[in-house]
Amino acid sequence: MAEPATTTTKDTSAGGGRLSLGSGPGRLLVWLYGVFTVGAASRAVYQLIAQYDRAPLSYILSAVSAVVYAVILFSLVRGGEAARRVGLVCCCLELLGVLGVGTWTLLEPSAFPDATVWSGYGYGYLFIPVFLPVTGLLWLRRGRRAG
Repeated sequence: MAEPATTTTKDTSAGGGRLSLGSGPGRLLVWLYGVFTVGAASRAVYQLIAQYDRAPLSYILSAVSAVVYAVILFSLVRGGEAARRVGLVCCCLELLGVLGVGTWTLLEPSAFPDATVWSGYGYGYLFIPVFLPVTGLLWLRRGRRAG
């Protein structure tokens, strides 16, 4: 029985293979992106349904972050050059989002009556949201060199 793509680094057989981005240290990224996808999505869904009128911008941004996390997670699990490129673009978007929303929440806190995942550069999440895209970018760039 063949092993899943996430357990091998690269299939070097004739015809090439898929570079797995979720192996080795990439497994930690897969785990973190999985946790953040579920956490951000469940929080956003609840807040959008039950509390939308309280802070719609915050809740919509939390939902956007969940979608970005999910696409990066899928890219890491899927592997391959196309997935790596999608992951790179989404990690860049994630980093821009964290820096943009983080700065916005510091400059105009009244715009965010409730925090988002990216508020204060991820302060409520031990700053993991600001380190995660940087680590993801480094890992995905490493994946290109290995390929």
